[in-house]
Amino acid sequence: MSIEEATRRRVTVLSSHLNPTRFTYSDPLSASLCSARSDSDDNNQNCVFCNIVRGQSPALKLYEDDMCLCILDTNPLSHGHSLIIPKSHYPSLDATPPSVVAAMSSKVPFISNAIMKATGCRCLEFCRFIQRVN
Repeated sequence: MSIEEATRRRVTVLSSHLNPTRFTYSDPLSASLCSARSDSDDNNQNCVFCNIVRGQSPALKLYEDDMCLCILDTNPLSHGHSLIIPKSHYPSLDATPPSVVAAMSSKVPFISNAIMKATGCRCLEFCRFIQRVN
C-alpha cells in the first residue's frame, strides 16, 4: 500500500467517525462487569476493554504502544470521541497506577494533534472543556 493510499484510508476512517453509523454485532457486548472491589480473572474475561486489547472485540485503533491503546468509540458522545485505555486490566481509574495514568495522559497531545490535522479541525473538546487552536 502506498503512502498516498494509507493516508487516504486513515482520513476515510476518521471521516467516517465524524458521521458515525451504528455498528451492529451478532453478539453485542455488554458494559464492563468490573467493580472496584474485585480483581479476579473473571472480570478480565468480561471486561470490554480487555477484549479489545486482546483483539477479541472490534475497534478502530488510532494509536498503540506497550502501555496503552487509543480507539475511536463505537458509541460516541460527540463527533471524534476517542478513548485512551491501559493495556492491563484495572477495575477503575483510582486503581490504575500513577505511572500508567501518566503514560496515557502523555499521549493526549500527540493523538489530538493527529486527529485535528487529519480532519482539519481547529478545536478540541477534552472532558467537556473546549480548547481552541490558533
